[in-house]
Amino acid sequence: MTDDFYRNVGGIREPDPTLGKSVQPEPAPEPVLPEPEPPPRVRRQRVVLAEPSRSAGSLRARVELEQQTSWGELLIKDLIKVQLRSGVALALLVLAVLGALPAVFFFWPSFTDLRFVGIPLPWLLLGVAPFPLLFGVGLWYNRLAERHERDFVDMIEN
Repeated sequence: MTDDFYRNVGGIREPDPTLGKSVQPEPAPEPVLPEPEPPPRVRRQRVVLAEPSRSAGSLRARVELEQQTSWGELLIKDLIKVQLRSGVALALLVLAVLGALPAVFFFWPSFTDLRFVGIPLPWLLLGVAPFPLLFGVGLWYNRLAERHERDFVDMIEN
């Protein structure tokens, strides 16, 4: 055997334990991950089939509506009548405003000669003004309809 195989330790020749083994770097320590947070506690919710806050009258009204009895139909017809009345009133308002423009042009011919920023005023009134008017009346009707529906639901539940 060769001298490379042995090492000299204190005058005694022993086999070199590192000989024949490949030298590898030490593995890097694994990163320590933080422990996952426990999921938030879910509050238990009590489920009640019949709410004590609701009166028997509101339950009766709901049953009348669901079963489409004569009283339930009367309630629905009343809601439809109120919605129709609002719609017709706002439609008449739009017709009155837009229908008055030709009358103004007929009775005051000098009105057609007026200009605004170089554009004839009748063109602006007939071509531009109706759109914001219709949009505003549409919003107004939508709010009225929602108010009538809220009143109807409040009447049924109380």
